[in-house]
Amino acid sequence: MLNDNKILETINMITQEHLDVRTITMGISLHSCIDDDVKKCCSKIYDKICKKAENLVATGESIEKEFGIPIINKRISVTPIATIASAAVGEDPTFDCTPFAETLQNVANTCGVNFIGGYSALVQKGFSVSDRALINSIPNALAVTNNVCSSVNIASTKAGINMDAVALMGKTIKKLAYLTKDNDSIGCAKLVVFANVPEDNPFMAGAFHGSGEGECMINVGVSGPGVVKKALEKCSGDLTEVAETIKKTAFKITRMGQLVATEASKRLNIPFGIVDLSLAPTPAIGDSVAYILEEMGLESCGSCGTTAALALLNDAVKKGGVMASSHVGGLSGAFIPVSEDAGMIAAARSGALSLEKLEAMTAVCSVGLDMIAVPGDTPEEVISALIADEAAIGVVNSKTTAVRVIPAYGKTVGDTVEFGGLLGEAPIMKISSYSPAKFISRGGRIPAPIQSLKN
Repeated sequence: MLNDNKILETINMITQEHLDVRTITMGISLHSCIDDDVKKCCSKIYDKICKKAENLVATGESIEKEFGIPIINKRISVTPIATIASAAVGEDPTFDCTPFAETLQNVANTCGVNFIGGYSALVQKGFSVSDRALINSIPNALAVTNNVCSSVNIASTKAGINMDAVALMGKTIKKLAYLTKDNDSIGCAKLVVFANVPEDNPFMAGAFHGSGEGECMINVGVSGPGVVKKALEKCSGDLTEVAETIKKTAFKITRMGQLVATEASKRLNIPFGIVDLSLAPTPAIGDSVAYILEEMGLESCGSCGTTAALALLNDAVKKGGVMASSHVGGLSGAFIPVSEDAGMIAAARSGALSLEKLEAMTAVCSVGLDMIAVPGDTPEEVISALIADEAAIGVVNSKTTAVRVIPAYGKTVGDTVEFGGLLGEAPIMKISSYSPAKFISRGGRIPAPIQSLKN
């Protein structure tokens, strides 16, 4: 039952501690839009998404006003376009899929959403012709659009790591960095490379509507690192008590997300999918996962003990969320994007947080190396090897990992890239210059680990 103290506590979380619903994301199946004529296919895509999502933004805004809960983003995710474009691509690997990206941008403009995700391909075991065509088009497609996001899944615990795809993504990221060089290579911020990608993730740039999803679903992403930090400021006990405090706080945050998700589902008459409880930070002071880790007792994020503290945080967030909702999914846990987290930015800038330490942290967090800026002259093989390393962590540990890396054209260690908004800014981080070129050029597949044989 609600009482005055709980109401005041919630108000304080929203007004003082940056608690918000980070996104309402509508997932839409595009299978009915497949056509061997690219213009007809794009027309079907535009019509279907606009019809389904015409009230998405207005509904989010009305819930925001009525309940007083900030809803920062309204987004759309769609069936991976590599699948939908397959009939139009046919057997032509040189087919240009850019018109599909331009159609998604037109949808974003019409519906007024912040981002639309699903310019994606799933190639963990191999390529179809349309997969190659889509990946080859990613640099140009993301360079000529503003709100379209792309993802490629190159590995899974069941399939292993597609090293041919890893090599191709290194080339793709470098080309995209060049094509968007006039804006600090921002195109790379809209592209993420996954291992064990979830099909119901509401967060960008990795959101798409998986083949196992329904015709249309509502997924909600909630965030609240500032709330967790404030709760820990009042906690003077041992680490068991720290974990309990985080669990209780995560429960409260998730219940708010459940409320918004249920209400949006009812008003839009679309089934509720999942609540993703991810502590997704922002550049705002106080809204930082790094500050949570430091509140536990670390002098700085990146010091020895950081991985252990992050493991505690991630586990406690998941346990609290699962108790609050029967449909917790996506990437629920803690995000550690450098550019989007004021504490991570400060730690990287001071030298306390290195790329190697970040990689270790990704073994216990929700995603992986997220929004990492590296020198623009970093070779494509090094980018590919970074992706392979992160994929290996995900594959061996049966968890989702990802890389969103920005080789900032014309920038070097000591410089900064600035994107503004939720994307924030990031210092250029040092990356090993020793060459993995021979390893990457071998290609083939790294076999699935023994733990994949569970039948």
